[in-house]
Amino acid sequence: MTPMPPNRSAVFASRFGPVWIFLLVFLALQGLVRTVLLIDSWRQLTPTVGMIARVYGSGGGADLVTALYAIGPFALYALLVPDRIWRSAAHRVFLHALWIVAVFVLLFAAVAEWVFWAEFASRFNFIAVDYLVYTREVVRNIWESYPIPVLLGAIALGSLLVWLPLRHTLSAAFATPSRLRERLAPGLILVALPILAFFRIDAANAGISKNRYANQLAENGLYDLFAAFRHNQIDYEPFYVAHDLDESFRRLRGLLAEPHVRFTSDAPRSLEREVVREGEEHRKNVVLIVVESLSASFMASFGNDRELTPRLDALAKDGLFFTQLYATGTRTVRGLEAVSLSVPPTPGNSIVRRPKNGGLFNIGTPFRERGYDVTFFYGGYGFFDNMNAFFAANGFDIVDRASFSSDEITFENAWGVADEDLYRGVLRSAGRSYDAGRPFFSFVMTTSNHRPFTYPEDRVPIPSGTGRYGAIQYTDWAIADFLESAKQQPWFSNTVFVIVADHTAKALGRTEIPVSLYHIPMIIYAPGFVAPGTVDRITSQMDVAPTLLGLLNFDYKTKFYGRDALAQPPGPERALLSTFELLGFLEDGWLTVLAPGQRVETFAVDLSTGEQKRIPAAAQGEGVPARVAADAIAYYQTASWAFQHGGLRGPDDPAKVARGDEDSEALGSD
Repeated sequence: MTPMPPNRSAVFASRFGPVWIFLLVFLALQGLVRTVLLIDSWRQLTPTVGMIARVYGSGGGADLVTALYAIGPFALYALLVPDRIWRSAAHRVFLHALWIVAVFVLLFAAVAEWVFWAEFASRFNFIAVDYLVYTREVVRNIWESYPIPVLLGAIALGSLLVWLPLRHTLSAAFATPSRLRERLAPGLILVALPILAFFRIDAANAGISKNRYANQLAENGLYDLFAAFRHNQIDYEPFYVAHDLDESFRRLRGLLAEPHVRFTSDAPRSLEREVVREGEEHRKNVVLIVVESLSASFMASFGNDRELTPRLDALAKDGLFFTQLYATGTRTVRGLEAVSLSVPPTPGNSIVRRPKNGGLFNIGTPFRERGYDVTFFYGGYGFFDNMNAFFAANGFDIVDRASFSSDEITFENAWGVADEDLYRGVLRSAGRSYDAGRPFFSFVMTTSNHRPFTYPEDRVPIPSGTGRYGAIQYTDWAIADFLESAKQQPWFSNTVFVIVADHTAKALGRTEIPVSLYHIPMIIYAPGFVAPGTVDRITSQMDVAPTLLGLLNFDYKTKFYGRDALAQPPGPERALLSTFELLGFLEDGWLTVLAPGQRVETFAVDLSTGEQKRIPAAAQGEGVPARVAADAIAYYQTASWAFQHGGLRGPDDPAKVARGDEDSEALGSD
């Protein structure tokens, strides 16, 4: 190979020269990524010179820390390999290839981050960790959504173009002789730097601005990816503002009080209540449909003029329409958690994804106690997001993609069978239950309103695969088609249909928790049983279960955090909203946001315009803002503790039955 010209820097000609060059390439590429994302989000930034300087200053520091982690293994290898092997012809070829592969990985990560930003307006986070775990669905989704061969070819070409002007410098470094004692000191320094950074520096969660986009730009996506992998679950009390736990439970018990509900125990941390209603129960069948990414803003009922949901808009007039319902999070598992468990979104992973999440009191519990067939339906493979394991561990039968024979599928993509095929499966199951003389509760999770936005042809005007609007139209069509088929069934007149979203299509804006982007619709449809009308009070997604059970006039014991929205006397109306780390609580026009580091922020919210105004810290500790913050802490602190200490277990928890635990004993004061 051509030796390095004598005027080249001695640093780059040393054994560690390729490591230093790689570090510079790493920093240059990360700076380029930051610049591209900055340009893409320019309109959301309202930038100033100071903001841009902080973005690049803080971001450059995060890049440097991440680069130290990246070069550590290369530095250790360069330190330990004997000189005769290092300088051999075969090894030099290997090192060139390794260097090109390393640059390929950097370029691939840069492109992946750009794609991730386009989808989530965020640097890599715990969602990206999920994407690494659930490769089957994700790889198919990416393959169907993007020109992967073209992208990979372009990345490979880019790797070669970076290597070509550096190849002579690298060759000289690969051929330079060195003794172990000569390279020991610089090598140990390069190896020690990432170790020191691990213990002393946290480059995640930059807080340089009140603007969320600026904070994201000041971070490093690769660092955030590995940080999310390490911290996918967050304990409440070490990181968030907490009050005396018993005081928080006392406050919560007051917030959960309802006219027809009484606590079964005086134990300070017991959540168990007994719901007792007047009159007879209505043993109706129930089909609860949780719709993927159905923002309220897609419906004409909320002002959309694109005619995306004409059938749902018509259904809203024929059913009970909830106009101020808010999702608890931004992911499907959060929606499933809220609807099935009626709990606040505790920080970190959804309970659906956590260990020891079986035997909990859930929406299916009162139905199972009454002899219902209780089934969870999902069009994809329920391994994804741990859905099958969670619902099976909580008493549901499972029907997912693996349950469908080939002749029962007319269309499928990366995420599963088309909604219409899923609904036909629901119809078949309902027919079997009806023929057996058993009522049924069907919990249905759809998939079609999701990238790559493909669906059967000739269903809606917008062609398949051309974008989200077509998928929304298809979602709307499939629901209406299902209801038309259900009307032909003998069980239809005795069935309640609930249609609610898991989350919105977009829940990221200029603020950390933009309330208007958590707004979702819900329709309860049961002709002859539920009168048409609207519910205009603010309602949380975790209120779905108690509201449904209230409509059925069920008597039952409960550990739900949600309330029956149809039985609440006038008073404060609240909703709970979250991201992975931020916990929001909306009440009386005030939004309290609890964040790691025991931070509390308060915003005045105008729901009619979506505007949110940050309240100065000095004004947060008194009056209504202080009360709302205390309510928020009561909900979130107790929910985190209750899950970890068995306070959410149901009567059918096998472990509890085996131990003979009683709530008053298990949940008494520590």
